[in-house]
Amino acid sequence: MTEMDPPLSTPCNIQICEVTCDSFRIMWDMAPDDTARATHFFIDLSRKESRDPNRFKHRDVPTKLVAKAVPLPMAVRGHWFLSPRTEYCVAVQTAVRQPDGDYLVSEWSQVVEFCTGDYAMEHLQQLLDKAKGSAGRLLKFSLFYRNQHPDYFDHVRSECGGLMRPALKDNSGSHGSPINGKLHGVFFSCNTEFDTGLPPKDSPYGPLRFQIPAGHLLNPNISLYFADFYCMYTAYHYVVLVLAPVGSEGDNFCRTRLPLLDLASNPFLTYTAPQRPGEEPLYCHASDVILEVLFTEPVPLDQGPVEQISGHHQLMSLTTANAKKDPSCKVCNISVGR
Repeated sequence: MTEMDPPLSTPCNIQICEVTCDSFRIMWDMAPDDTARATHFFIDLSRKESRDPNRFKHRDVPTKLVAKAVPLPMAVRGHWFLSPRTEYCVAVQTAVRQPDGDYLVSEWSQVVEFCTGDYAMEHLQQLLDKAKGSAGRLLKFSLFYRNQHPDYFDHVRSECGGLMRPALKDNSGSHGSPINGKLHGVFFSCNTEFDTGLPPKDSPYGPLRFQIPAGHLLNPNISLYFADFYCMYTAYHYVVLVLAPVGSEGDNFCRTRLPLLDLASNPFLTYTAPQRPGEEPLYCHASDVILEVLFTEPVPLDQGPVEQISGHHQLMSLTTANAKKDPSCKVCNISVGR
């Protein structure tokens, strides 16, 4: 630095805005003279939980991103593989490129923390398109079912007035799914065995099974939403669907966050109205994925029997509770984080 090159002021008042699952805008205050002469911005970004305390601090060492100076706020997208719902730390320097290729740089700004968002509708549509390719043909079914341990059903009867009450969705599956940790519901299955057309004899969720006629949860008064597509380092994949009564709180939550599916025409779960008087509705499920169906309202136990399953109760390790999605699977991952 020569006498003709006054030092750059330290960027201050760092602000993060327009945060999505894989992008954000950043702006800060600097002296008017610095605004006019800055040629580059250096941006240091890292995950909060694994932040390296020895990040670049030398004034002459470019950091993780060197960007040409642009009017603020500056869009940051595609420079890093940002993950949804992840806390990050960011700091900035301003710089002037010298004729000899060196940089005159400011001091680092203060570190600012922010969190990326959920998958947007466009990202869920990408995930939905991938899931359609794995769904397989449709098979008939007539029952939704829910396996649990005896203590669960005892608690429902004694403490909940016989109602299976919605519980907060855990963080299993795609990290960016908008329902994780935000939507309440009661999970059901509907997959059947190829040879019998009946629910499987085994379950990792418990030895007791509640069964309810399909029409109680799937009918013209229900909205059907796609919520996730994932696997757990296995060959088979899971599709998460949400069933919410039209106009309910769950329906209102999903309407602006999840793709709405046509009840009569989608690859995963369908309701076909009777074609003639006296006929029953037709219910079908996808054959090549495991469906996890979240119903957003309480379900009374008196709407179906609770019985012991005929097969074995499998290890709890086979459940999807808080299961992490395989980030390397090319079938179920999209290009905006995991």
